[in-house]
Amino acid sequence: MSLSWMAWTWPTAIFFIVIFMLLASMAVWEYARPGGHPRVGILRFETTRGDRLFVSLLGSAFITLAWLGLIGSSLWWALALSVVYAVGVFRYV
Repeated sequence: MSLSWMAWTWPTAIFFIVIFMLLASMAVWEYARPGGHPRVGILRFETTRGDRLFVSLLGSAFITLAWLGLIGSSLWWALALSVVYAVGVFRYV
């Protein structure tokens, strides 16, 4: 498969495939169990599963950008930190 039409690399393509799969999984989950079970977490406002996914993705983007700016280009620790952050968001927000 040629990804040269937009100067894509395989890691970039995998990144966007994972984001698409997360969104598709959320859509299937919402179809199977509608409503998202809104709850009030530590931020003191009501969030649904979709809200928590959005906050997780946004926070992970900021973590990765900060890691690149402050530490360097080895992103494995940034990925681990982002996963821990996402678990925390889904658990406590």
